[in-house]
Amino acid sequence: MARRTRRPRSTRPRPPPKRGCSIITAPADIATTSGARRARHSRLPLEGGWTVAAAFMAPAVIFMVVLFAYPLFYNIWMSVTDFRVATFLTGVAPFVGLDNYIDLFRNRTFYGALGLTAVFTALSIAGQMTIGMLLALFFWRSFPLNSTMRALLLAPWLLPLVVSSSVWQWMFAQDYGVINYLLLKLGLIDHKIPWLVDPTNALVAVILTNIWIGIPFSLAVFHSGLQALPRELLEAAELDGAGPVQRFFRIILPLLRPLTAIVFVLSVTYTVKVFDLIYVLTGGGPADATQTLAIFSFKLSFKLFDFGHGAAVGNVLVVISLVFAFFYIRSFRRQLSDPT
Repeated sequence: MARRTRRPRSTRPRPPPKRGCSIITAPADIATTSGARRARHSRLPLEGGWTVAAAFMAPAVIFMVVLFAYPLFYNIWMSVTDFRVATFLTGVAPFVGLDNYIDLFRNRTFYGALGLTAVFTALSIAGQMTIGMLLALFFWRSFPLNSTMRALLLAPWLLPLVVSSSVWQWMFAQDYGVINYLLLKLGLIDHKIPWLVDPTNALVAVILTNIWIGIPFSLAVFHSGLQALPRELLEAAELDGAGPVQRFFRIILPLLRPLTAIVFVLSVTYTVKVFDLIYVLTGGGPADATQTLAIFSFKLSFKLFDFGHGAAVGNVLVVISLVFAFFYIRSFRRQLSDPT
Protein backbone atom coordinates (compact mmCIF):
# COMPACT_ATOMS: atom_id res chain seq x y z
CA MET A 1 0.00 0.00 0.00
CA ALA A 2 1.46 3.30 -1.09
CA ARG A 3 2.19 5.84 1.54
CA ARG A 4 0.63 9.28 1.23
CA THR A 5 3.16 12.01 1.00
CA ARG A 6 2.62 15.19 2.98
CA ARG A 7 2.55 18.46 1.14
CA PRO A 8 5.11 20.97 2.25
CA ARG A 9 3.73 23.89 4.27
CA SER A 10 3.37 27.09 2.36
CA THR A 11 5.68 29.85 3.40
CA ARG A 12 3.44 32.54 2.03
CA PRO A 13 1.77 34.74 4.65
CA ARG A 14 -1.92 34.11 5.20
CA PRO A 15 -4.34 36.83 4.18
CA PRO A 16 -6.04 38.75 6.98
CA PRO A 17 -9.39 37.24 8.07
CA LYS A 18 -12.55 38.67 6.68
CA ARG A 19 -15.24 40.23 8.81
CA GLY A 20 -17.67 37.77 10.30
CA CYS A 21 -15.15 34.93 10.28
CA SER A 22 -14.42 33.15 13.55
CA ILE A 23 -10.83 33.10 14.72
CA ILE A 24 -9.25 30.62 17.12
CA THR A 25 -6.99 32.80 19.21
CA ALA A 26 -3.73 31.48 20.46
CA PRO A 27 -3.22 31.12 24.23
CA ALA A 28 -0.73 33.98 24.24
CA ASP A 29 -3.23 36.19 22.48
CA ILE A 30 -5.93 35.18 24.97
CA ALA A 31 -3.69 36.10 27.89
CA THR A 32 -2.86 39.42 26.30
CA THR A 33 -6.52 40.18 25.60
CA SER A 34 -7.71 39.24 29.10
CA GLY A 35 -4.91 41.27 30.64
CA ALA A 36 -5.89 44.29 28.58
CA ARG A 37 -9.51 43.87 29.67
CA ARG A 38 -8.53 43.64 33.33
CA ALA A 39 -6.40 46.73 33.00
CA ARG A 40 -9.22 48.56 31.28
CA HIS A 41 -11.75 47.56 33.97
CA SER A 42 -9.32 48.43 36.73
CA ARG A 43 -8.98 51.91 35.28
CA LEU A 44 -12.76 52.47 35.23
CA PRO A 45 -13.12 53.44 38.93
CA LEU A 46 -10.27 55.92 38.51
CA GLU A 47 -11.76 57.48 35.41
CA GLY A 48 -15.22 58.31 36.78
CA GLY A 49 -16.01 56.16 39.79
CA TRP A 50 -16.24 58.96 42.33
CA THR A 51 -18.59 60.91 40.09
CA VAL A 52 -20.88 57.94 39.61
CA ALA A 53 -20.79 57.08 43.32
CA ALA A 54 -21.60 60.69 44.24
CA ALA A 55 -24.49 60.70 41.78
CA PHE A 56 -25.97 57.59 43.39
CA MET A 57 -25.41 58.86 46.94
CA ALA A 58 -26.72 62.38 46.32
CA PRO A 59 -30.48 61.56 46.65
CA ALA A 60 -29.94 59.71 49.94
CA VAL A 61 -27.70 62.47 51.32
CA ILE A 62 -30.18 65.18 50.32
CA PHE A 63 -33.02 63.18 51.89
CA MET A 64 -31.12 62.76 55.16
CA VAL A 65 -30.06 66.40 55.32
CA VAL A 66 -33.46 67.88 54.50
CA LEU A 67 -35.66 65.57 56.57
CA PHE A 68 -33.36 64.62 59.46
CA ALA A 69 -30.26 66.74 59.92
CA TYR A 70 -31.83 70.17 59.33
CA PRO A 71 -34.85 69.66 61.63
CA LEU A 72 -32.61 68.21 64.33
CA PHE A 73 -30.12 71.08 64.29
CA TYR A 74 -32.93 73.63 64.03
CA ASN A 75 -34.59 72.09 67.06
CA ILE A 76 -31.31 72.23 68.98
CA TRP A 77 -30.95 75.90 68.07
CA MET A 78 -34.51 76.62 69.22
CA SER A 79 -33.84 74.92 72.55
CA VAL A 80 -31.01 77.33 73.41
CA THR A 81 -32.94 80.47 72.46
CA ASP A 82 -36.03 82.28 73.70
CA PHE A 83 -38.06 81.32 70.63
CA ARG A 84 -41.53 82.88 70.70
CA VAL A 85 -44.30 83.67 68.22
CA ALA A 86 -42.75 87.08 67.55
CA THR A 87 -39.63 85.32 66.33
CA PHE A 88 -41.48 84.17 63.22
CA LEU A 89 -42.08 87.83 62.33
CA THR A 90 -38.88 89.48 63.50
CA GLY A 91 -36.48 86.58 63.09
CA VAL A 92 -34.90 87.50 66.42
CA ALA A 93 -34.57 84.90 69.18
CA PRO A 94 -32.36 85.87 72.15
CA PHE A 95 -29.74 83.29 73.03
CA VAL A 96 -30.33 81.87 76.52
CA GLY A 97 -27.90 78.95 76.55
CA LEU A 98 -28.97 76.07 78.77
CA ASP A 99 -31.60 78.06 80.66
CA ASN A 100 -34.46 76.19 78.98
CA TYR A 101 -33.04 72.84 80.09
CA ILE A 102 -32.41 74.12 83.61
CA ASP A 103 -36.02 75.32 83.80
CA LEU A 104 -37.22 71.89 82.71
CA PHE A 105 -35.28 70.06 85.40
CA ARG A 106 -36.77 72.44 87.95
CA ASN A 107 -40.31 71.85 86.68
CA ARG A 108 -42.39 69.24 88.51
CA THR A 109 -44.62 68.80 85.48
CA PHE A 110 -41.61 67.67 83.47
CA TYR A 111 -40.79 64.96 86.01
CA GLY A 112 -44.44 63.88 86.03
CA ALA A 113 -44.39 63.56 82.24
CA LEU A 114 -41.06 61.69 82.41
CA GLY A 115 -42.46 59.24 84.98
CA LEU A 116 -45.64 58.65 82.93
CA THR A 117 -43.51 58.07 79.86
CA ALA A 118 -41.52 55.43 81.75
CA VAL A 119 -44.66 53.69 83.04
CA PHE A 120 -46.39 53.85 79.67
CA THR A 121 -43.30 52.48 77.88
CA ALA A 122 -42.55 49.71 80.38
CA LEU A 123 -46.10 48.33 80.59
CA SER A 124 -46.69 48.63 76.85
CA ILE A 125 -43.51 46.76 75.94
CA ALA A 126 -44.11 44.09 78.57
CA GLY A 127 -47.57 43.42 77.13
CA GLN A 128 -46.45 43.57 73.52
CA MET A 129 -43.51 41.21 73.90
CA THR A 130 -45.31 38.73 76.17
CA ILE A 131 -48.42 38.41 74.00
CA GLY A 132 -46.32 38.51 70.83
CA MET A 133 -44.17 35.62 72.08
CA LEU A 134 -47.21 33.57 73.09
CA LEU A 135 -48.83 34.09 69.70
CA ALA A 136 -45.57 33.25 67.93
CA LEU A 137 -45.40 29.96 69.86
CA PHE A 138 -49.02 29.27 68.98
CA PHE A 139 -48.48 29.87 65.26
CA TRP A 140 -45.23 27.89 65.32
CA ARG A 141 -47.31 24.74 64.88
CA SER A 142 -48.79 23.77 61.54
CA PHE A 143 -52.58 23.87 61.34
CA PRO A 144 -55.16 24.95 58.75
CA LEU A 145 -55.48 28.70 58.12
CA ASN A 146 -52.24 29.38 60.00
CA SER A 147 -50.95 31.88 57.43
CA THR A 148 -54.36 33.53 57.04
CA MET A 149 -54.74 34.14 60.77
CA ARG A 150 -51.22 35.56 61.02
CA ALA A 151 -51.94 37.89 58.13
CA LEU A 152 -55.10 39.13 59.87
CA LEU A 153 -53.16 39.80 63.07
CA LEU A 154 -50.88 42.14 61.14
CA ALA A 155 -53.80 44.54 60.53
CA PRO A 156 -53.14 46.72 63.64
CA TRP A 157 -49.59 47.27 62.42
CA LEU A 158 -50.71 48.28 58.94
CA LEU A 159 -53.46 50.72 59.91
CA PRO A 160 -52.61 54.40 60.47
CA LEU A 161 -52.39 55.23 64.16
CA VAL A 162 -54.99 57.96 63.87
CA VAL A 163 -57.51 55.46 62.49
CA SER A 164 -56.71 52.85 65.15
CA SER A 165 -56.90 55.44 67.93
CA SER A 166 -60.25 56.75 66.70
CA VAL A 167 -61.70 53.23 66.68
CA TRP A 168 -60.45 52.55 70.18
CA GLN A 169 -61.82 55.89 71.37
CA TRP A 170 -65.25 54.75 70.23
CA MET A 171 -64.76 51.34 71.87
CA PHE A 172 -63.78 52.92 75.21
CA ALA A 173 -66.75 55.31 75.24
CA GLN A 174 -68.60 55.12 78.56
CA ASP A 175 -72.20 55.15 77.31
CA TYR A 176 -72.10 53.42 73.94
CA GLY A 177 -68.66 51.75 73.86
CA VAL A 178 -68.46 48.08 72.94
CA ILE A 179 -65.99 47.31 75.74
CA ASN A 180 -68.39 48.32 78.52
CA TYR A 181 -71.18 46.50 76.69
CA LEU A 182 -69.24 43.22 76.56
CA LEU A 183 -68.04 43.50 80.15
CA LEU A 184 -71.62 44.06 81.34
CA LYS A 185 -72.93 41.13 79.29
CA LEU A 186 -70.23 38.84 80.70
CA GLY A 187 -71.01 39.95 84.24
CA LEU A 188 -67.50 41.19 84.91
CA ILE A 189 -68.67 44.68 85.90
CA ASP A 190 -71.95 45.98 87.34
CA HIS A 191 -71.68 49.57 86.07
CA LYS A 192 -70.19 51.34 83.10
CA ILE A 193 -66.53 52.31 83.49
CA PRO A 194 -65.49 55.87 82.53
CA TRP A 195 -62.41 54.72 80.64
CA LEU A 196 -61.29 58.02 79.13
CA VAL A 197 -62.54 60.31 81.92
CA ASP A 198 -61.07 58.78 85.06
CA PRO A 199 -57.28 59.44 85.38
CA THR A 200 -56.33 55.86 86.30
CA ASN A 201 -58.61 54.26 83.72
CA ALA A 202 -57.42 56.64 81.02
CA LEU A 203 -53.81 55.52 81.48
CA VAL A 204 -54.91 51.88 81.36
CA ALA A 205 -56.89 52.51 78.16
CA VAL A 206 -53.94 54.19 76.47
CA ILE A 207 -51.59 51.35 77.45
CA LEU A 208 -54.02 48.66 76.23
CA THR A 209 -54.41 50.41 72.90
CA ASN A 210 -50.67 50.70 72.43
CA ILE A 211 -50.22 47.02 73.32
CA TRP A 212 -52.77 46.06 70.68
CA ILE A 213 -50.95 48.13 68.07
CA GLY A 214 -47.48 46.77 68.93
CA ILE A 215 -48.32 43.05 69.16
CA PRO A 216 -47.98 42.35 65.40
CA PHE A 217 -44.37 43.58 65.33
CA SER A 218 -43.32 41.29 68.19
CA LEU A 219 -45.30 38.41 66.68
CA ALA A 220 -43.67 38.76 63.27
CA VAL A 221 -40.12 38.99 64.61
CA PHE A 222 -40.45 36.19 67.17
CA HIS A 223 -42.16 33.90 64.67
CA SER A 224 -39.35 34.36 62.17
CA GLY A 225 -36.84 33.58 64.94
CA LEU A 226 -38.70 30.42 65.94
CA GLN A 227 -38.70 29.22 62.35
CA ALA A 228 -34.89 29.33 62.35
CA LEU A 229 -34.45 27.25 65.53
CA PRO A 230 -32.99 23.74 65.12
CA ARG A 231 -35.79 21.22 65.48
CA GLU A 232 -33.33 18.42 66.30
CA LEU A 233 -32.29 20.11 69.54
CA LEU A 234 -35.88 20.50 70.70
CA GLU A 235 -36.72 16.92 69.76
CA ALA A 236 -33.69 15.67 71.68
CA ALA A 237 -34.76 17.68 74.74
CA GLU A 238 -38.27 16.25 74.48
CA LEU A 239 -36.87 12.69 74.33
CA ASP A 240 -34.82 13.44 77.45
CA GLY A 241 -38.04 14.26 79.29
CA ALA A 242 -38.04 18.07 79.16
CA GLY A 243 -41.52 19.55 79.28
CA PRO A 244 -42.82 22.52 77.25
CA VAL A 245 -41.98 25.03 79.99
CA GLN A 246 -38.46 23.66 80.42
CA ARG A 247 -37.86 23.63 76.67
CA PHE A 248 -39.00 27.25 76.44
CA PHE A 249 -36.88 28.64 79.29
CA ARG A 250 -33.83 26.39 78.82
CA ILE A 251 -33.60 26.21 75.01
CA ILE A 252 -35.95 28.52 73.09
CA LEU A 253 -35.54 31.69 75.14
CA PRO A 254 -31.71 31.55 75.34
CA LEU A 255 -31.48 30.97 71.59
CA LEU A 256 -33.80 33.93 70.97
CA ARG A 257 -31.96 36.22 73.39
CA PRO A 258 -30.23 38.37 70.72
CA LEU A 259 -33.49 38.72 68.81
CA THR A 260 -35.36 39.57 72.01
CA ALA A 261 -32.86 42.32 72.78
CA ILE A 262 -33.35 43.83 69.33
CA VAL A 263 -37.16 43.72 69.65
CA PHE A 264 -36.96 45.31 73.09
CA VAL A 265 -34.72 48.18 72.01
CA LEU A 266 -36.73 48.93 68.86
CA SER A 267 -39.99 48.83 70.83
CA VAL A 268 -38.63 51.23 73.44
CA THR A 269 -37.37 53.62 70.76
CA TYR A 270 -40.79 53.67 69.15
CA THR A 271 -42.98 53.70 72.27
CA VAL A 272 -41.14 56.44 74.16
CA LYS A 273 -42.13 59.00 71.52
CA VAL A 274 -45.73 57.96 70.86
CA PHE A 275 -47.84 61.07 70.33
CA ASP A 276 -50.76 60.62 67.95
CA LEU A 277 -52.30 57.65 69.79
CA ILE A 278 -52.42 59.49 73.14
CA TYR A 279 -53.48 62.78 71.59
CA VAL A 280 -56.46 61.21 69.79
CA LEU A 281 -57.59 59.14 72.78
CA THR A 282 -57.21 61.57 75.68
CA GLY A 283 -55.24 64.63 74.55
CA GLY A 284 -52.96 64.08 77.55
CA GLY A 285 -55.78 64.28 80.08
CA PRO A 286 -57.70 64.02 82.23
CA ALA A 287 -55.73 66.20 84.64
CA ASP A 288 -52.47 65.37 82.82
CA ALA A 289 -52.93 61.67 83.69
CA THR A 290 -51.67 60.59 80.26
CA GLN A 291 -49.30 63.49 79.56
CA THR A 292 -46.08 61.89 78.33
CA LEU A 293 -43.02 63.82 77.19
CA ALA A 294 -44.29 63.95 73.61
CA ILE A 295 -47.62 65.45 74.71
CA PHE A 296 -45.84 67.83 77.09
CA SER A 297 -43.60 69.08 74.28
CA PHE A 298 -46.63 69.62 72.05
CA LYS A 299 -48.48 71.61 74.70
CA LEU A 300 -45.48 73.82 75.41
CA SER A 301 -44.90 74.56 71.75
CA PHE A 302 -48.37 74.82 70.21
CA LYS A 303 -50.63 75.73 73.13
CA LEU A 304 -48.40 77.91 75.27
CA PHE A 305 -46.27 78.98 72.27
CA ASP A 306 -43.12 78.47 74.31
CA PHE A 307 -41.11 76.92 71.49
CA GLY A 308 -37.79 77.06 73.35
CA HIS A 309 -38.90 74.85 76.23
CA GLY A 310 -40.90 72.64 73.86
CA ALA A 311 -37.80 72.06 71.75
CA ALA A 312 -35.83 71.24 74.89
CA VAL A 313 -38.33 68.53 75.83
CA GLY A 314 -38.13 67.19 72.27
CA ASN A 315 -34.35 67.00 72.54
CA VAL A 316 -34.67 65.00 75.76
CA LEU A 317 -36.75 62.50 73.79
CA VAL A 318 -34.09 62.46 71.09
CA VAL A 319 -31.38 61.68 73.65
CA ILE A 320 -33.44 58.84 75.14
CA SER A 321 -34.05 57.39 71.68
CA LEU A 322 -30.35 57.70 70.79
CA VAL A 323 -29.35 55.81 73.94
CA PHE A 324 -31.60 52.89 73.05
CA ALA A 325 -30.52 53.12 69.40
CA PHE A 326 -26.92 52.73 70.56
CA PHE A 327 -27.84 49.56 72.45
CA TYR A 328 -29.74 48.32 69.39
CA ILE A 329 -26.72 48.75 67.14
CA ARG A 330 -24.51 47.10 69.73
CA SER A 331 -26.88 44.11 70.04
CA PHE A 332 -27.12 43.83 66.26
CA ARG A 333 -23.34 43.82 65.85
CA ARG A 334 -22.98 41.24 68.60
CA GLN A 335 -25.55 39.02 66.88
CA LEU A 336 -23.67 39.29 63.57
CA SER A 337 -20.34 38.46 65.19
CA ASP A 338 -21.73 35.59 67.26
CA PRO A 339 -24.87 34.20 65.58
CA THR A 340 -25.04 31.30 68.03
